[in-house]
Amino acid sequence: MQDKLIGFIGLGNMGTAMARHLVRGGFEVLAYDIDAEKRAAFAEETGMRNPATVAELAEATVLLTMLPNGAIVRKVLDEGGEAGLLGQMQPGTLMIDTTSSPPEATRELAAVLNARGCHLVDAPVSGARAGAEAADLVFMIGCDDDAVLERTRAVLSCLGNRLFHLGPVGAGHAMKALNNYVSAAGYVAAAEAMIIGTEVGLDPAQIVDVLNVSTGRNFSTEVSMPRILRGDFERRFTLELYTKDVRIAANLGDRAGVTAPLTHLVHDRFAAARDAVGPDLDHTEAYEYWSRKPEADA
Repeated sequence: MQDKLIGFIGLGNMGTAMARHLVRGGFEVLAYDIDAEKRAAFAEETGMRNPATVAELAEATVLLTMLPNGAIVRKVLDEGGEAGLLGQMQPGTLMIDTTSSPPEATRELAAVLNARGCHLVDAPVSGARAGAEAADLVFMIGCDDDAVLERTRAVLSCLGNRLFHLGPVGAGHAMKALNNYVSAAGYVAAAEAMIIGTEVGLDPAQIVDVLNVSTGRNFSTEVSMPRILRGDFERRFTLELYTKDVRIAANLGDRAGVTAPLTHLVHDRFAAARDAVGPDLDHTEAYEYWSRKPEADA
């Protein structure tokens, strides 16, 4: 089956760039966002049609979602009942969910779609906005069917060339949560090292320089810490999203009977920062909160 029409849902920082690359890859893209101005701007820029409702995307043979969480994905699908998107989807439709979600919720949604003769693939991403803009995203794929996997690869290859098939439906979302947990743990460690080092008289810039040529190097020492030193707290990945993903990873360990106390410690550090400074701020804002002396919060 050769797919030509893609329904794309979610024109945020990453979604808009991804949808553009699909157009450049030769697909017709019906792009929907709850913000009417965003979808109108995309349609004008690309010459694509501007759907008035999300249910209009049911004519596409592929749906791709880039939304904040799985609950929102389900809300978008279920809204309108049988007259809505899920109710109007045609048998054979492939849904590619690039959102990060709990794997168990992904498998539940897959069963709902399978009952309608449709297919769900979870394909969360790594690479952030820069990866989306450069079509250099990493995809972590959960898929049960070889033919469906090939259809998925044909779409996602427009958005990145590192496509990892990790197992059945839900495997992609499990890997995404674990990746973001490791990333979050590295961020907490780097931030605490910076805070401790500063308190004992080390120069923060030199701390980062040394870490980045030593064994402590990680994504956060290379990207997040230099941003903090520059005072760059532009929203790229929010505290809410980071906290959610670490919680999913901690829950995976708990359900598997694995003793993994660090997952809960990292989650609690992020949750405290989220609750103190706000869920919609960039994760780099946590540094200022963590650096406060205890009496500052009294």
